[in-house]
Amino acid sequence: MSYDAITVTAITPRIGAEITGLDLTRPLSNHQATELGAALVEHQVLFFRDQALGLESHQALGRHFGALHVHPNVPGPPGYPAVLPIHTDATSRRIAGEAWHSDVSCDEQPPLGSILHLHTVPPIGGDTLFASMFAAYEALSPRMKTYLDGLTATHAGEHVYRSHNERDAVPESGRAYPRAVHPVIRTHPVSKRCALFVNATFTTRINELPADESRAILSYLYEHAARPEFQVRFRWWPNSVAFWDNRSTQHMALWDYFPETRSGFRVTIKGDRPV
Repeated sequence: MSYDAITVTAITPRIGAEITGLDLTRPLSNHQATELGAALVEHQVLFFRDQALGLESHQALGRHFGALHVHPNVPGPPGYPAVLPIHTDATSRRIAGEAWHSDVSCDEQPPLGSILHLHTVPPIGGDTLFASMFAAYEALSPRMKTYLDGLTATHAGEHVYRSHNERDAVPESGRAYPRAVHPVIRTHPVSKRCALFVNATFTTRINELPADESRAILSYLYEHAARPEFQVRFRWWPNSVAFWDNRSTQHMALWDYFPETRSGFRVTIKGDRPV
């Protein structure tokens, strides 16, 4: 695609682009927002530098692409329920997103995408890996594509969020966590490309298969989806932003910087039911 309101520089042949010529702290024009949305679909994850977003401008940016999602387990700062704090320091027992996943895929309507702004980063380390699930699907053999066609998988949040709360010493409130059934292969609502839509964090089983066969197939798909040639790796600088398409990517944050601090906020955009 060609763009005239933004500058888009691809980082790898399959996934990732850096966006320049745009100040995200200022309101976007309709044309800028349209081109950003098109670049997101084309490149799946977009990276920005030197963007000192406040919570208001962060939310305003997300709302250009849809209504904002409220996380089912982690509360936002006072007055900002749709803002997810991301913070790790020397006292942390875990980090957010330490295994391959698609954000909140256990929702009936998983998020369209997420916008993460980090204002404080370690001097070295703390990268995030993103993988293209378009590329993962397209690299499957024709027989495997046929085998997976029409299968559905259960995605559950309870085991994830209860484990997180236990490690963070957060008292359990007895709340119910989301659980949903989605196709193993989903069609992107904009590009119409097929993407692999199971992940090691939230997916618990393939529903139409016996338990042992489901475990074996999921294990293969998780390993396949994490192949290096499907990935882009982002090194964070202070006030960097990453905007990823949750419908066609997975990502994983690396915790190789303990005891340094890595801190910021994420805004997540509501999506639709996978088909």
